[in-house]
Amino acid sequence: MYLPKKYQDFASSYPEIFETNKDLGVKIRASGPLDVKTQNLVKLGIAVGANSRGAVMSHTRKAIANGATKEEINHAILLAMSTTGFPNMIASFYWADEVLKKDK
Repeated sequence: MYLPKKYQDFASSYPEIFETNKDLGVKIRASGPLDVKTQNLVKLGIAVGANSRGAVMSHTRKAIANGATKEEINHAILLAMSTTGFPNMIASFYWADEVLKKDK
């Protein structure tokens, strides 16, 4: 899976903090009943709300890797519109499309 250089640099520069954060993420994912695909679609929606290009792209990649369709990804992004606003949603469609086009 693609990892941005800045992410890799952070892991190298702060390995203990990186591992602690990674372990927390693993524990949080394991703490509830949602399957991995659904978790990534939820996290995609959160990324839309945070207006985070990197997170939108990352969770789009993770959702695809766990069986999400383009339609499911687009629906997760569309659902964010009424909560986070039209501009965040439109930008997120663009960012997700970058990933979807590379995935083909």
